Amino acid sequence: MRYTISILMASLLASAAAAQVPKVVTDFGPVQSLVLQVMGDLGTPVVLLPKGGDPHDFQMKPSQATALAEADLLFWDGPELMPALDSAVSSQAGHLKSVALLHQGGGRVRDFEDGGADPHAWLDPTNGIAWLGTIATELSALDPEHAATYAANAAAAQMALRDLDSEFAARLAPVKGKPFVVFHDAMGYFADHYGLTVAGAIELSDASTPGAAQLTSIRDILTTSGAVCVFPEAGRDPAYIATVAEGTPVRIGAGQDVEGLALEQGPGQYAALLTGLATTLTDCLSAE
Repeated sequence: MRYTISILMASLLASAAAAQVPKVVTDFGPVQSLVLQVMGDLGTPVVLLPKGGDPHDFQMKPSQATALAEADLLFWDGPELMPALDSAVSSQAGHLKSVALLHQGGGRVRDFEDGGADPHAWLDPTNGIAWLGTIATELSALDPEHAATYAANAAAAQMALRDLDSEFAARLAPVKGKPFVVFHDAMGYFADHYGLTVAGAIELSDASTPGAAQLTSIRDILTTSGAVCVFPEAGRDPAYIATVAEGTPVRIGAGQDVEGLALEQGPGQYAALLTGLATTLTDCLSAE
């Protein structure tokens, strides 16, 4: 009888502990990847943006609104990346804790040349390291029972990311000083961190389509800046690249997936995204 009661009590205690794990929602793949690494086996955060979706064009569906309403924690980049999510968060009342990592996650925030915060902060691995710590802290505040697990998972993920950062720094060092042109102005964090030279962007904002004057301006950049490569971007029409590069010595590199649009979602996506960027750059910029 005592044995049966002990089993029942243990089961109840385990259920109570499991119930303390917060319900977490994330905005898109790279942020979900970081949260998954911190939560480990304790839970799987919901990701609002499906594979292949564009965070800039995100529109909330009823099922996603329900997930948000039932959540305890929202980790997201911020309103600059997903404006539609900002209005949904503002309409939430009650227990939801919103953590916009761009502004509350620690790390570095850079501004676009024409003003406004550049939301692509996950492309600086030191920001990823800072965000891992913030994610662990926020989870622990709601779930102190598992604080040690969150902290240990975050520390392991931070160590792995530091090692990856060192590897990228060594790989990219030989191509410093070789200018390149990107599809849209999203590579600032990555370039700043590794000392790379972005000569220009074909599409200067996430919402605009380059016109004839802008294409002419970018072509001038290709021919006068010494740009070695120009890069398409996953999920965007690459026709502009061929138009701009035609008749120039600039090589067309492989598509850059700055938002993980083509990558499988999961804990390994963040590292895969950064690895992909480092690979596309070194392959093109170091080619003879």
